[in-house]
Amino acid sequence: MKSSIELVDKMTAYEVCCPEDDKLHEECGVFGVFLSDPQRDAASLTYYGLLSLQHRGQESAGIAAVHEKTIECRKGMGLVGDVFNPDTVAQLKGPAAVGHVRYSTAGGSCVENAQPFVSRFKLGSIAVAHNGTLTNADVVRELLEDAGIGFTSSSDSEVIVNLIAKNYKKGLEKALTDTIKFIKGSYALVVLTDDALVGARDPNGIRPLCLGKLTEGSKSEGTAGWILASESCAIDAVGGEFVRDIEPGEVIIINNEEVLSFSFSEKTRRAVCSFEYVYFARPDSIIDKVDVYGSRIRAGEILGRESAVSADLVIGVPDSGVPAAIGYGRATGTLFGLGIVKSKYVGRTFIAPDQAMREKAVSVKHNVIDREVRGKRVVVIDDSIVRGTTSRRLVSILRNAGAKEVHIRICSPPVRFPCYFGIDTPHRKDLISNGNSVPELCKSLGADSLAFISVEGLLESLDADEEHSYCLGCFTGEYPIPVSGETRGE
Repeated sequence: MKSSIELVDKMTAYEVCCPEDDKLHEECGVFGVFLSDPQRDAASLTYYGLLSLQHRGQESAGIAAVHEKTIECRKGMGLVGDVFNPDTVAQLKGPAAVGHVRYSTAGGSCVENAQPFVSRFKLGSIAVAHNGTLTNADVVRELLEDAGIGFTSSSDSEVIVNLIAKNYKKGLEKALTDTIKFIKGSYALVVLTDDALVGARDPNGIRPLCLGKLTEGSKSEGTAGWILASESCAIDAVGGEFVRDIEPGEVIIINNEEVLSFSFSEKTRRAVCSFEYVYFARPDSIIDKVDVYGSRIRAGEILGRESAVSADLVIGVPDSGVPAAIGYGRATGTLFGLGIVKSKYVGRTFIAPDQAMREKAVSVKHNVIDREVRGKRVVVIDDSIVRGTTSRRLVSILRNAGAKEVHIRICSPPVRFPCYFGIDTPHRKDLISNGNSVPELCKSLGADSLAFISVEGLLESLDADEEHSYCLGCFTGEYPIPVSGETRGE
């Protein structure tokens, strides 16, 4: 049995300085608009769409718009509201635009890797915004460099835009299909050309992408435009109507004449990222016909069924743990309360300047309502445990607030393996559930008990069946497609 000190020693200085970063992070969100009226500008709608996708990436933001056959792009480091203001948005003219918010996984955090990427060439210009990670990006990059094509960034998304540009002389549809058949991994793409907006999703549907439409006045007056977005909440944010999810392996081309859809791959096993529902997606989104909020409620109910404990109060770690706590309370008859408050204005790069502040750093991100927990047996519901730093500190501040018992329940299975498909996960050795038993973890965290939802329970919460299956690689080590990089034994 490992001691709690040995487990704590697995934390790095970075983790101690940045306790609020003890979560998995989505790589990015994409958004695109194509308006029927050539006199209207799409950039302002894209701006609002990106604001609604801000939870998917906070490092950089960008918008590219097409006007009179020319694509102009503005992008920079920071939140959407930091990068854009009314003047910069107004400079982006044209009835079609694509946008991107980024959290880096492939490529570093720098303005050179901010998206969209724009390529201008003899036959025209294109802009690409990409959510996901290519597993063969290095191979494709090397082939393109051998062909004389240069790169300005380390992002694998630039590989996609250069590959499309190289094949563009074959026509848009052929260039897209040739490119998409060549790349491997996870991707939800929005592509802007001189006269079209394009969306594409990888054959397994690992990363989400959906289609919406804008109407003029009443719905009966016709379509004013089309929207592509990572989540349906972004379509709602701009007054659009959700139409459907883009299917795995589907390409959709939107222009002034038609909305063309075709499949570029044979039917493969759908493997939507299960963490979209556990943590990443906004609760008001629907992904592949599954209601995110409802799935979190069900996960909490299943947790209650699988690992109930006698308690006076159940609380959720904001924000994603709250619906699961409601479900747990319903299933067990435990009173639900708001015992933990989260500051929404603390950036993820917060650094505590000295050791004394580091020890108190969790209170900057989370604080406890003392009178709600004092003298009570408390169940804390969270979405996941990655390095364990946040859970350990939450237990500490709950006990300091007078909680008599602290029981942790997690609405995902233990995260034991890295993700290769667009989620920023630590190396396997830094995942606290890798190689440590649940009792060992419980002792390390200082909790009275600890339990995770089972893999079967998670799948039940997602209404999994033959048509709706999920990627569980970070829990089981079994990935929907072959991966390279960190070896299985590390």
